[in-house]
Amino acid sequence: MKTTFSEEANNLVMAFEGRLDTAASAQTEKEMQVLNDCEGRDIVLDCTKLEYISSSGLRLFLGLAKVAMSKGSKITIKGLSDDIRQVFDEIGFTRLFEIA
Repeated sequence: MKTTFSEEANNLVMAFEGRLDTAASAQTEKEMQVLNDCEGRDIVLDCTKLEYISSSGLRLFLGLAKVAMSKGSKITIKGLSDDIRQVFDEIGFTRLFEIA
């Protein structure tokens, strides 16, 4: 699992590449900590190269959503594959996040 952080147009952007499974969750959680400082800025999660997300990965996204909402920020998720989007639909994540 590889993550890449950047700042674009006053947004915090995190790109994910590979499999966000239980084995990768701990390291990915550490790398996502930079997104918690989102006060006044929105977050974009680029999942274009995300191949798989486990319940551990979904928990990371949910935790980030709680932090962002408490700070008045929104999260946009872009580039979901059809399979991952179906999972997001089934568990209600498409109501929590803006999907681009």
